[in-house]
Amino acid sequence: MSENSPETPDFDAMTRDIAEVPAVEVIVTVAVNLMSAAAVKLGLSEEGEKYKDLDEARKLISALAGLLDASTTEISSFHAAPLRDGLKSLQLAFREASLVPDEPGQGPGEKYTGAVYG
Repeated sequence: MSENSPETPDFDAMTRDIAEVPAVEVIVTVAVNLMSAAAVKLGLSEEGEKYKDLDEARKLISALAGLLDASTTEISSFHAAPLRDGLKSLQLAFREASLVPDEPGQGPGEKYTGAVYG
């Protein structure tokens, strides 16, 4: 097998590619991926209930809230505002999807965002 075969990733090229991406883009991409995964786990995709898993959604929403909390001063409000809006929508959707909703301030990510109300 040669060094650049399809089975062997070119880690040097991958490192160069990553090095060219600004940190803000990496943060936003990760946040969007967390949002998308959380939405699927909340049953908000076309397939709905098939992938619904509130325990997994809670973890993803909490991770998203932590990322946004930690990166707030690093990314502009241009990027942060829509991500915070999306996070709040996911938190509200989680509360709505729960058979026994968490108390305000106890929902996923609310230790970072504070209590979320509709």
